Amino acid sequence: MGNPRHYDLLVIGSGPAGEKGAAQAAYFGKKVCIVEKARQVGGASLNTGTLPSKTLRESALVLTGLRDRGFQSAQLEARRQISVGEFMYRKRFVVDRERDRIERNIERHTVDLVYGTASFVDAHTLEVKRRAGGTERLTADFVLIATGSQPFRPPNVPFDDREVFDSDTILDIDRIPTSMTVVGGGVIGCEYASVFAALGPKVTLVESRDRLLPFLDQELGDILHRAMEGLGVNIVLGDDVETVEVVGREDVRTTLKSGRAVTTDKLLWAQGRRGSTDSLNLAAVGLAANPRGQLPVNKLFQTQLPHIYAAGDVIGIPALASTSMEQARVAICHAFGLEYKKHVSETIPFGLYTIPEVSYVGETEEDARKRGVEVLVGRARFRDNARGQIIGDTDGLTKIVFEAPTGRLLGVHIIGERATELIHVGSLCLMKGGSIHDFIDMVFNFPTLSETYKYAAYDGLGQLAKYKAARAGK
Repeated sequence: MGNPRHYDLLVIGSGPAGEKGAAQAAYFGKKVCIVEKARQVGGASLNTGTLPSKTLRESALVLTGLRDRGFQSAQLEARRQISVGEFMYRKRFVVDRERDRIERNIERHTVDLVYGTASFVDAHTLEVKRRAGGTERLTADFVLIATGSQPFRPPNVPFDDREVFDSDTILDIDRIPTSMTVVGGGVIGCEYASVFAALGPKVTLVESRDRLLPFLDQELGDILHRAMEGLGVNIVLGDDVETVEVVGREDVRTTLKSGRAVTTDKLLWAQGRRGSTDSLNLAAVGLAANPRGQLPVNKLFQTQLPHIYAAGDVIGIPALASTSMEQARVAICHAFGLEYKKHVSETIPFGLYTIPEVSYVGETEEDARKRGVEVLVGRARFRDNARGQIIGDTDGLTKIVFEAPTGRLLGVHIIGERATELIHVGSLCLMKGGSIHDFIDMVFNFPTLSETYKYAAYDGLGQLAKYKAARAGK
């Protein structure tokens, strides 16, 4: 086998964490190699997850006319038939462009790229079974595990049938179905349920809990629930799947524990993901993943072996592309003693690419009250905003949660067009310890949806005045 090649850093996986971690080390002159198990770079984020699903959402909005709802006089029920080729075209274009960018970034930083499956031999050695054939060993001072995650597949669901999908294989769908069952009311399930419902199929969404996305601010969660029902999603709460079976040539029957049966053309199973650690031979270095395949790490993203780091989906929550990149950068800076970046911000914006979009940062009204904080909220509805009227989004809402009587910002929650972009104004204010008075003082372009921050703050000031008057009257 010969002498193994030695690196300062070996990175396993080329998704958001792997790419950014490798580039960070190479930027500071370190010798780096990425080992990628798949046929192409980018990980689940590029190939089966974040970018494809978000691009499909945009395709659905454009192809169905939902993007132009403010200009339409016809009802959206009269949507034309859309082919799977039309639906997937933009996804393929975006994925190809982003893959080119990642490959250029790896090359520009002179990072070696090896396609193959890596497994530990010892604490500093990886054995790589190359895709092109053959095996080689690589050694390194430090290792970053960034292998991402894969859909959780219960053994009693017939995933080998062409009508049953998980959140990876749904991108290989051969046609737009007339009906679909989505199992799982989490982020992935709600995103795909709303996207497919927008295209016309009758969608049934099954969730075992008593509400969708229970981590959301309840008011926004209720608005999203109604919006999805408005798209035609039949939402079944408090029930779970008993059996899934394929009947006839092209039907899937899902029997629920309540005894109810739902028969549709296709089924999407979207109940969680698990860390991709099975092939790493972790036992060889004394590491062990949890039952979900995830690796425990400390705040610097070190595993139990200080020179082996892990970042991204493989370490679990929050499992966002945005945080994965930052986790890897922090890990690499710590490994090589770089002062560049020492921690991941605690102020993390979350985005849901449902129809409509939802985004939030900070605390919900409910969580703040549970902490015993005196909480007030301010609201601004898109229907009262000039830009909201222009684009036809009259159902959107910007909600700010703040402390009384100081006005200190605790959280921002937005539903509607551009929510995932708008949230960053609130995120920065929250990071800096700001208050609703900062939004009052800001000057916003007109007409913009960003201006809803100012009017939510004005509404908050009104609530604050009532609060102070009530306290004075005691």
